[in-house]
Amino acid sequence: MAFTLRQLQFFVAAAEHGSVSGAAKVLSISQSSVTEAIKALEADLGITLCERKARGIEITNAGQQFLRHARKIRDDVSDARRSFLVGSEQREGEIRLGVTSLVAGYGLAEALSRYRRTFPAVKVSALEDTGEYLEHLLIGGEIDVAFLVVSNLRNRGAFQVESIAASAMRLWLPLGHPLAAKEAIGLEEVAQEPMIMLSVEEIEENTSRLLASLGTRPDVAFRTRSVEAVRSLVATGMGVAILPDLIYRPWSLEGDRIEIRDVSGDLPTVQVGMAWRRGAPLPDLARDFVRLAQTSFQSHP
Repeated sequence: MAFTLRQLQFFVAAAEHGSVSGAAKVLSISQSSVTEAIKALEADLGITLCERKARGIEITNAGQQFLRHARKIRDDVSDARRSFLVGSEQREGEIRLGVTSLVAGYGLAEALSRYRRTFPAVKVSALEDTGEYLEHLLIGGEIDVAFLVVSNLRNRGAFQVESIAASAMRLWLPLGHPLAAKEAIGLEEVAQEPMIMLSVEEIEENTSRLLASLGTRPDVAFRTRSVEAVRSLVATGMGVAILPDLIYRPWSLEGDRIEIRDVSGDLPTVQVGMAWRRGAPLPDLARDFVRLAQTSFQSHP
């Protein structure tokens, strides 16, 4: 029996929310419906997609591979429906986008690809720069909309803001680190570890403020603007990092495992979203892009 789009949607939701209960809540269905859909998928494919854990589910390697296909199928169906609803072939014009480096690598490429497939006659130009400079371009009318960490906006009152996704800050650890085995990790324990600092989007400043609340300064083992460098350094045991879920991946480029854990206490949440100049309506073409970006960013692993 071939799997259905509904089963794909249930599996993707469970993978993105990390649990059957989380998927059921978002989809407004019973947990048993999600569980049955995943079991049916596994039976049809002949593979194990996820393993049930005490705190949710963990996607297997085979499940991760299938998840990419499942997301593409879901998004292609959504794009096909949208193209007929909005008359995409007749839409023409140009949109000018700005994006920060942190956001650019995590959802933007997929959103751009989907937008060009849906609206082939619309010209899209995109510029990557710091959040501060993108604010300057928005105020000057040089770009239509910026995708960035909106919780870091310096002149928030000058912009209309719409959040796309909220990303919690968590602790990144190498496989086998002693803290990974603990039921609860306190911030004071993290403060005793060497830190790998990501120096973009005020990530380092946020981490330093957290540790300063304990009356301590971080022991910085390495400071970098490269997310991949952070992954490699954490995975090889040079230090730990506190970073948003948005950029978490379980493997470094070298193939080493990276663990992720919650830290007790009030850690900030990174808000990814769009911003445009207050008082200037967002062009319809840009609004269409934002709708696509919302699903792209929210579904990105």
